[in-house]
Amino acid sequence: MRAIDSHIHCGIQDPYPPQHINAYLNAVGKAPIVGAVAFPPVMEVYDRYDSSFYDSDEWRRKRNDAHDYLLALASGMKNFRVIPFLFMWNDFAFERLDEGFRGVKWHRHPEEPMYDYKNPRCALAIDAIRCRDIPVVLEEEFHNTIRFIRDYARGVKVIIPHCGLLNGGYERVKAEGLWELPNVYADSALAPVSVIEDFLTTYGHEKLLFGSDFPFGDPQAELDKVMNLPLDDNAKEAVIKGNIIKLTGFTEDNFR
Repeated sequence: MRAIDSHIHCGIQDPYPPQHINAYLNAVGKAPIVGAVAFPPVMEVYDRYDSSFYDSDEWRRKRNDAHDYLLALASGMKNFRVIPFLFMWNDFAFERLDEGFRGVKWHRHPEEPMYDYKNPRCALAIDAIRCRDIPVVLEEEFHNTIRFIRDYARGVKVIIPHCGLLNGGYERVKAEGLWELPNVYADSALAPVSVIEDFLTTYGHEKLLFGSDFPFGDPQAELDKVMNLPLDDNAKEAVIKGNIIKLTGFTEDNFR
């Protein structure tokens, strides 16, 4: 049964830890992972350690180079499919979406530089995402997660990584009623088995995606975690491959 990893960081500018594609493929080893959703590493997008970070031409160049690398992998690899996602930052460079990106990464942690949600380009970027019907992997603080899903990006397909562990916690997201929304999904990266099992029991396998969070998670171990869940083959295939194929607009034939 082949799998697609819905959550990897991939780049060549931030070498610690190694995040280039060969490092990922080495970590995959003999696991039957045939493709991956890839985002640039955070430190190729903004300085996460500077809460007063101010954007510059140099950082815009780094972001462009990071995205160019993913597009080159997407078009140049023969035996492995890279599915590139645009890492949206405060320049809201949605004009690049049509270059081949199949989704968006929207990411920050507490104490990191904040998104400028009042910037008019933010609304334009979300409109561009909605128009293209592409998913957003949203990793934000709890209050911003709520506002993004219920206000700023109402109806946009959202994947909350780690079953919400870094978006305020699985149970808080559950209590807020976000998981039950038809446009909200979760990925399994680094989430405890007990949380994943509760998600599957409550919301169904159609809303869960296998992810590893490489290089912070091990692709083989994270896939084994999902494969050992008490699911039938059809449900497992949906979680490890089918759901992300549908969300990114591919078909099964693209991965044969």
